[in-house]
Amino acid sequence: MSETPRSREIGGDTSAGLPQHRTGHAFAHTPHRSDSRPPQTPRGARRPGPGGRPGTIPPVPGRPATLLVAALCGLLFSLTTWQVLVAGPLLTPDRALSRALVRAVPDPVTERLSDLGNVPVAVPVLVLAMAYAARHGRRAAALAAGLAMALVPALVVPLKVWTARPGPLEPWAAGYYPSGHTATAFVAYAGAALLVGPYTRRPWPAACALALTALTAAGLVLRGWHWPLDVLASLLLCTLLLLPVRWAASPDRPVRRPAEPE
Repeated sequence: MSETPRSREIGGDTSAGLPQHRTGHAFAHTPHRSDSRPPQTPRGARRPGPGGRPGTIPPVPGRPATLLVAALCGLLFSLTTWQVLVAGPLLTPDRALSRALVRAVPDPVTERLSDLGNVPVAVPVLVLAMAYAARHGRRAAALAAGLAMALVPALVVPLKVWTARPGPLEPWAAGYYPSGHTATAFVAYAGAALLVGPYTRRPWPAACALALTALTAAGLVLRGWHWPLDVLASLLLCTLLLLPVRWAASPDRPVRRPAEPE
């Protein structure tokens, strides 16, 4: 058998001593660093990437999801508006659903529900939330919410004139598409929830906003003041208006605190 360098080295070493550690697979999990730092960073000291950006662990929904929602809402809103303008086949199930629902609930109840979308009822809720958010350093989010509410009449009124859709109980009238009350309720209540939500860390602001908006929409359809498609179009349109508010009010956004007096 040929003698290898390793065997010659062992054979020539007759001294008795402690075995020496050899680097290999058995000690690969305990590397030593020259700067005396621990071999592994403690789990609690690890810093994740920026929220909502690629590389964050675990992944957080970010800009692609927002763009997808915006594109979907814009597409559906364009489809419903086109169907209203050309009196397309989508209006047939819309009319049938309206006939089945109108006056199914007593008028005094549905009228009170519809009033939740009145400007004097819904807008003050948003104004209070805007003041709260601005006081806590979320001025950009408060401004975005106020701009979204200002865009409601700026967009809804021209659309009503352009489409000139008659009402379920007033076929001689025009200007029912989209629903202004639904738009006001959705932007006001959902906008307020987006502004207050980061401070509560609870789901109840969003739940209340969705409930109030749903009650407003149901009251309008059940009372016969709007077609179901009018309400759906307002929800799609106002979702687009609320996406910038959601982005500005995100907990990951920096908060500007007012300077303390010296």
